Amino acid sequence: MSSPDVVPSPAPTAVDTAAAVRAGTTTAVAETRAALARIADLDPALGAFQLVRAERALAEAAAVDARVAAGEHLPLAGVPIAIKDNIPVAGEPMREGSAATSAEPRPADHEVVARLRAAGAVVVGITRVPELCVFGTTDSVYGTTRNPHNPDRTSGGSSGGSAAAVASGMVSVAHAADGMGSIRIPAANCGLVGLKPGSGLVPADMGAHSWFGMSENGPLATTVADAALVLSVMAGRPALAEVAAPRPLRVGLATGIPTPLATLAPEWKAAADRAAATLRAAGHEVVDLVIPYPADPLPVLARWFAGAADDAAHEGLDVRRLEPRVRAHVRAGRVLRRLGGLRPGPVDRLRARVEAATADVDVILTPGLAKPGPVAEGWHRRGWVANLRANIGYAPYAALWNLLGWPAAAVPAGWHDDAQVPLAVQLVAHPAADGAGEALLLSVAAQLEAASPWARIADPAATVG
Repeated sequence: MSSPDVVPSPAPTAVDTAAAVRAGTTTAVAETRAALARIADLDPALGAFQLVRAERALAEAAAVDARVAAGEHLPLAGVPIAIKDNIPVAGEPMREGSAATSAEPRPADHEVVARLRAAGAVVVGITRVPELCVFGTTDSVYGTTRNPHNPDRTSGGSSGGSAAAVASGMVSVAHAADGMGSIRIPAANCGLVGLKPGSGLVPADMGAHSWFGMSENGPLATTVADAALVLSVMAGRPALAEVAAPRPLRVGLATGIPTPLATLAPEWKAAADRAAATLRAAGHEVVDLVIPYPADPLPVLARWFAGAADDAAHEGLDVRRLEPRVRAHVRAGRVLRRLGGLRPGPVDRLRARVEAATADVDVILTPGLAKPGPVAEGWHRRGWVANLRANIGYAPYAALWNLLGWPAAAVPAGWHDDAQVPLAVQLVAHPAADGAGEALLLSVAAQLEAASPWARIADPAATVG
């Protein structure tokens, strides 16, 4: 460990690390040692990691170096990566932020973990989540995860541990998962690129049924190129790693509020307006767009609640051992299931309305959040209603696209001077089975990155201060 006054250099990009390992100018073992040193220095203040795999990661890195020496071309050669604690990693427990889950090691890797390892990535640790990944703030009986830009505030949820690990520079990229915004919300909080794929592009297979198909696995990264590289491996589609300039597009700017429970703060609206101006200057047509957000939130809320209930049953959990807020969530899910809240008809009608409203735009642009994320501490001890109001009030823009299965991404878009956290926008594309929607989002995100570069890593003084 370095001295308390010295923070190790942040992780280089995944693209650069993999290229250097393949070229022989560094090794997977060296990069893994460096990542473990950064974790040892920075994680005590941020609480990003549930578990650090120091010895096992170094052994796996040595195996990657042997593969490179044998001539294998590995897209993620020697890249240290973190895995969110909601998919299995062979030989490690999967706690899902809950003391009610089993501490026994899982017997096999999730398919996404297997693909990352096959591509040469080294799993250095498993990152924290709120209990059963339910909420948009990451704290639990295991501790609180903090925003590296401002540790008084949350890193978001439920992929808050992964976001804190990347935004602080402990690792360059991380696995995340998104059922109601759980990639994009932490990305927006922490100034990262986070992409939720559309349905079917990346293997999901989380919990009982991936929250009725709303949950997807995807990347968190500090650059668009890194996000594209990791997504290409997760999806098994190498072409996604090549981010091309988009053709002239019609972009729909949608800053309307999805719910009366939220109010859009001016800083977040201004960020969306600036991003729209940037895209207009790049040659795209930008038009105002009204999204027909559902007046009745029951279709998405019922699946959120019942998804957690089914996951608890799938894992055989004793509900009495869950946090009070999660117990209430699970019970509400059971009630709404009995009352018919999971009927497909309302979702089908909503899908038709959204498709009609967005038919003449290629990309939708919304604010990333409605306001900055709340304070980091204590949410797992607060009541269910308080958590619902806080989550919906600050992060209302994400969930619709989970319900519909459309690809969506969060992209950094400036700085909030008062809250001392990044700003962000959300990009959404129409779904396509071949990954064309995800490729389009990455290309537009790359234009925003080129025109308005962001700081890759939080100021170390904020992280350790």
